[in-house]
Amino acid sequence: MHTICYVEDEIDLANIVITYLEKAGYNVVHFSKGNDAIKYIGQDVSLWILDIMLEDDVNGYDIIKTIRQNNNNVPVIFTSARDQDLDKILGLELGSDDYITKPFSSKELVLRVNNIMKRVYTDNSSSDKIVYQNYHIDPKKRIVKTNGKELKLTTLEFDLLLLFLKNIDKSFSRDEILNIVWGNNYFGTDRVVDDLVRRLRRKMPQLNVNTIYGYGYRLS
Repeated sequence: MHTICYVEDEIDLANIVITYLEKAGYNVVHFSKGNDAIKYIGQDVSLWILDIMLEDDVNGYDIIKTIRQNNNNVPVIFTSARDQDLDKILGLELGSDDYITKPFSSKELVLRVNNIMKRVYTDNSSSDKIVYQNYHIDPKKRIVKTNGKELKLTTLEFDLLLLFLKNIDKSFSRDEILNIVWGNNYFGTDRVVDDLVRRLRRKMPQLNVNTIYGYGYRLS
């Protein structure tokens, strides 16, 4: 059973979300204070759900920074009452996999959790390693190395990389990338695609990802 660590200081909301997640088959560990959540980092957690704004001195951004210092692969979903592009972009920059704005449907949150879990923990990829330029990619272990050094990619960055590598010279629209990488149940702007591509280019400068203006992207 997968364990989800849920950090939320609105107790009534937390109780509702926990009920839905447990009905979906997940074990949920809940914290209402950021400091307590940080102390739990390092335990066996399959996914984190973090409220950005917390009542104590530690917020969701502080928590994900500590998570990423310990584990760069565990998926993270941010929740926030603020629907601001800057918050979403900062969350992505810090390595989050999704962002959902309050008030949200608990069913929608569970759908997003299920999509991420299937993407990250279902072993449906080939064990054959992929070589592109100086990059060595192991789809099964979800590892990218160059010159013997492992690159730190988030789950979304790795999924986008695999999509491009398995479809070299194929063009994808932004909507297609959203549906494939984020899932059909993602309700957000396609601007997150541009930001994800930008981050992947920065981490892997030898990737020849071409921008098709007004449409999407293609790896060649």
